[in-house]
Amino acid sequence: MRKPGPTIPDTVWRAPGGEPLACREKIKVLNENLEEIRAMCQDAVEDAMLMGGDERQIREVLHQLIETLDAPFKG
Repeated sequence: MRKPGPTIPDTVWRAPGGEPLACREKIKVLNENLEEIRAMCQDAVEDAMLMGGDERQIREVLHQLIETLDAPFKG
């Protein structure tokens, strides 16, 4: 069983206007989502390296992946 990695730094989640979110349940969901994403990305990095892949490349691909995400609720 893998030990937990470094925790994600505390984030003050903000609305589009810049004001901080106050709903504890929303903040909890956002933080849980980040932990899940971190775990999946960690698995991807480890898998790539175990299969002989380049660590820098998988990190670059993950960064590129983030840049392709849609924001369907803009505006």
